[in-house]
Amino acid sequence: MKTNNLTEGRPWRLLLLFSLPLMAGNIFQQMYTIVDTAVVGKVLGVEALAALGAVDWLSWMTLGIVQGFTQGFAILIAQKFGAGEYGRLRQVIANSVFLAVICAAVLTAASEGLAAPVVSFLQTPREIRPICMAYIRIIFGGIPVVMAYNLAASVLRALGNGRTPLIAMVVASLTNIGLDFLFVLGFGWGVQGAAAATVLAQICSAAYCIRHIRKIEILKMAQKDWRIESGLCIRLMTLGAPMAFQNTVIAVGGMIVQTVVNGFGVIFIAGFTATNKLYGLLETAATSYGYAMVTYAGQNLGAGKVKRISQGLRAGIIISMITSAVITALMLVFGRWILGGFISEEGGQGAQALDIAFRYLRIMAIFLPILYLLHVTRSCIQGLGNTVLPMVSGIAEFVMRTGAALLLPLWFGEGGILFAEVLAWTGADLILVPSYFYVMGKVRRRCTAAE
Repeated sequence: MKTNNLTEGRPWRLLLLFSLPLMAGNIFQQMYTIVDTAVVGKVLGVEALAALGAVDWLSWMTLGIVQGFTQGFAILIAQKFGAGEYGRLRQVIANSVFLAVICAAVLTAASEGLAAPVVSFLQTPREIRPICMAYIRIIFGGIPVVMAYNLAASVLRALGNGRTPLIAMVVASLTNIGLDFLFVLGFGWGVQGAAAATVLAQICSAAYCIRHIRKIEILKMAQKDWRIESGLCIRLMTLGAPMAFQNTVIAVGGMIVQTVVNGFGVIFIAGFTATNKLYGLLETAATSYGYAMVTYAGQNLGAGKVKRISQGLRAGIIISMITSAVITALMLVFGRWILGGFISEEGGQGAQALDIAFRYLRIMAIFLPILYLLHVTRSCIQGLGNTVLPMVSGIAEFVMRTGAALLLPLWFGEGGILFAEVLAWTGADLILVPSYFYVMGKVRRRCTAAE
């Protein structure tokens, strides 16, 4: 089974080649959301689409916590792989599995228990609350599966293997699409069918990645590798917990925004939801470059090649700026047509929702480079082993997002809320850019002292 060493070769080429399969995998992963949204919006109507949007940030928060922990664990995995310490690498993975099981159990119980109070707290319109709960209960039941996939995919990416997660996402996406049509259109199961299709597809992706990890020779586990070490668990949690907290804070800000949006009625919620579902697609390349930067920075730090890290960040920023400019142009030209796949324009409600959706999409597309700079810079800092400053940037996102959501509608009406996301990205960048220079300075001084 192939691994990929990112400590040799041209940084821009390594990052691009490593990112491409991740990008393709993320696109297929977004197909989960896009197909669910399209089927629900077209088949079940505006109210069902609004219901998915009303719990969107709640669902994202659980996913963000899972990804925070698993990506944090992967930082140490990448560093041990880059250093060639394969015995220690296996122990890190074993302890990560132990922590992931505990986190999944706690998160599932907490999510199921808090779902109803949170949906009520978000001031979700009463007519769509039963639909919200029917959907989110099933999604939360699949949290252990989401944890299994994300940990397995993080291990593979830390070892430089982006191909296997890509194939896993292709298989899962095709499964999800087929089951969406079967459960929603064929069996008439409504939003429950869409949720069940997503969970079953995630089982396929998790099983595929785990199966391939078992084939990697350097990861052949012995009994001694499974010994739980308190010191190692603490180290892993110091990497994963800030990232999980960062995503939680971002999600809480998103839920506050959703609370304000919910007050504007079902039509506005539906339009806002359609663009938010497309947001994941806009962010796909940025997320992929971020994963590549974490692995690149972690491996090169482990190998003691500090100069290459700065070279890699410069290359990553250039690639991301070019990519975001292309996506911006495509969305401005074809965005309304794409959004039409989520919302039926038949009747006044659909047309109004589509107008809101495209206005929101234009705003996000124009400022997309800010988001891409955020992902590349934050991921580089995390790959260097510092997850606290990225967490602080998440708090800055929270402050900017909630401040904009609460104040801008008072000054500019409901359209003001559409700028909350862009301002959140800007707030994060204002923290991350100086943080990178601070962290790199510490790394250089530490390496100089070691010499």
